[in-house]
Order: sequence, then structure tokens, then C-alpha cells
Amino acid sequence: MGGCVAVINAGSSSIKFAIYRDEHRQSVMFRGQMEKIGLSPHLRVVDAQNTLVTERHWQARELDHRVATREILETAVQLIDGASVAGIGHRIVHGGLRYAAPVLIDGKVLAMLETLTPLAPLHQPHNLSPIAFIAEHAPHIPQVACFDTAFHRAQANLAQWFALPRKFTEAGIRRYGFHGLSYEYVVSQLGDIAPELAEARIIVAHLGNGASLCAVHQGRSVANTMGFTAVDGLMMGTRCGAIDPGVILYLMDACGMDAREIENLVYRQSGLLGVSGISSDMRTLRASSNPAAAEAIALFTYRIVREIGSLTAALGGLDALIFTGGIGENDAATRAEITDGCRWLGLELDEIRNKNRASRISTEMSRISAWIVPTDEELMIARHTAKVLESRSA
Repeated sequence: MGGCVAVINAGSSSIKFAIYRDEHRQSVMFRGQMEKIGLSPHLRVVDAQNTLVTERHWQARELDHRVATREILETAVQLIDGASVAGIGHRIVHGGLRYAAPVLIDGKVLAMLETLTPLAPLHQPHNLSPIAFIAEHAPHIPQVACFDTAFHRAQANLAQWFALPRKFTEAGIRRYGFHGLSYEYVVSQLGDIAPELAEARIIVAHLGNGASLCAVHQGRSVANTMGFTAVDGLMMGTRCGAIDPGVILYLMDACGMDAREIENLVYRQSGLLGVSGISSDMRTLRASSNPAAAEAIALFTYRIVREIGSLTAALGGLDALIFTGGIGENDAATRAEITDGCRWLGLELDEIRNKNRASRISTEMSRISAWIVPTDEELMIARHTAKVLESRSA
């Protein structure tokens, strides 16, 4: 396989991307992000040394994901200066029952992925938009879909089923779990960071605007907090997390809300934003003196601690807790509050290590170890993409 491997990770209002060398797939050439799509778009690209190489701003609100993809591709072509592109890997949130591993994208695959949009309405359309644009304007470049649900397909049926009539389970209504690419990357790093954890019982806390926990044993997903959609489980930036289904029925009957209004409520108006009434950004809430901000943070950490207890039961014990994601990697206060809630497990936090963002943040005497492992979904996608392209050319 010759040429660079590119990665596109499209979200609801941003597109992350990276370009990796072919012969050294773990060596990034450039990485960047187009932020605030639809509002005030901002493109920023850095090189392997994190030096800024390109930065652009747009005032136009009409710059959507398709136009943003075009701008990113044009920028990337200039940056690689004539080098060929072997393929492009994409993060796809939902793979449904059909896709448990990365797959080369063609028209049939794209059409199938579009049918899964109702399962991930906040993410799937934006994941697929760059794929369609590239297929239209650069059909000669192979594209690979890498799924956030795939890592969890190894779970036992009991961990995936809802207590619904079997016909619904067989139709695909089950717990899928998400953030799988992040979890897969973190697990892949354990052999180098802490070899004793490679076969251990661990819980990985992916905490960011989207948040979830995953129980892992011997490198495989055992259980997770997200379910049928990415709105289930933990409280998040704007998503409510787990909610009594009766609340949904009440909102329909007593408040006259329809499906789209409820979707907007649970996906975009709840979580840290809804409880605080201030912001979905943990940094803003930490800086606020408003009691509602403190209450939102307290509920966020309380739900995490409760779910850690649940996943510990699913594992039959716990050896380590790992923090990753934007909040997990960068917010020492959140890590401290969560580990304090896990003292009953024998977890003792080293405050200095935690403040300094050391790799291991628990004390040496702690019965349960705690760690910070930065995630890299783009690198995980690049690895998968290269593997698919190699098998295609074999």
C-alpha cells in the first residue's frame, strides 16, 4: 500500500481530521479541526510538532458539512504537496447489527448506514456527509468506515438485551454501546503503559461532551453505560443520559410534546446545560459561582460513581479505573470527585499526581489503581483503515 492515510471524524458542529504517513502509520503528518460549522467556521491545522501551519475563519453561516469537507480536502491537498492518498478512514457512530468490524465503503454500505440514522440522529448524518461528498468528487479514493459500536459487539447477549418481547430484540432493538474507537485505542495502549492491566478488570471513563463508561476484561468489552442510542447512560454536556421511559410518556401526554420535541430535549437541552441553565462546558461551570453550576457538576459525578458500582458488579470486581476524553484527561477536580466516591473500592488518589496529570494518579498503596490515558480515535481509525486497504490489495 502506498500513499498517505487520511482520517475524518465528523461531529455535529465540527470535523476533526488527520493525515498519517503510509510507511509509519503511527506518525502523524498533520491534524486539524473545522469548528463551529453553521455558526462562525474556524479551521486550524497543526503539524507533527503541534506547530500551527494553517488557520482560517469564515463568517458565512451557510458553510455546512459538505462545504466544510471541501475546504478540508483542498487544504489537505496543499499540505501533502503532491503525495498520493491511499485511502480515507471515517468514524461512524452506529454500525447496527451488520457491522462488527471496519468495512470498505461502497454505495450499498453507504445506503445501509443511512438507514441507521434514527438510531443516532445527532451523529450519523454528519458522519456520512463527508463520505458522500468524497464519493461524488473523488470516487477513486477508497473510503473505510470504522464503527463506534463495533468494540462492544463482543459482549454477551445478556449485556445487550432489553427486557422486551423477543421480536423487538431480533429486529435490532438492543444495547449497542458507543465510544468504541476510543475504548479500543485506550485498551491498545495498556500493554505499554501498565502491562499488568492488559488482562485485568478495568473500567474506562470516556468523559467529554459525550460521556460513557465501559467495563473491560482481558481487553474485551463486557458492559457499558450507553445503550440503543448515544443518549443513554451517563449525564453529558447536553444529553440527559438514563431516564425513566415513563417520563417520556408523561411529556407526550401531559405536556403535549411530540417525538421531535422530545428528541431535542433529551439530546440538546439537558445534561450539564439543562441542569445548570448556564453551559454544557465543564470549564465554564467550574468557573461559575452560581449554585446551579455546582449542582450540575455534582449530579454529573454522582451518576458516574453509581455506574462505576454497577459495572464493577458486571466485572465481578475491579482492578483499575482509567480516565480519558476531554474532561477525563484535563479536569483534575472531576477526577478527584469521582475517585473520592470510589473509596469504598479501595481507591486512594494521589492529589499531587492528579494535579500534575501523571499517568498513574492513585497512590502506590491503593487497592484499585487509577490512570489517565489520553485517547486518539483518529489514530485508531488510521490503523483500521490501513489494515482494510492492505487486505484489499493483497
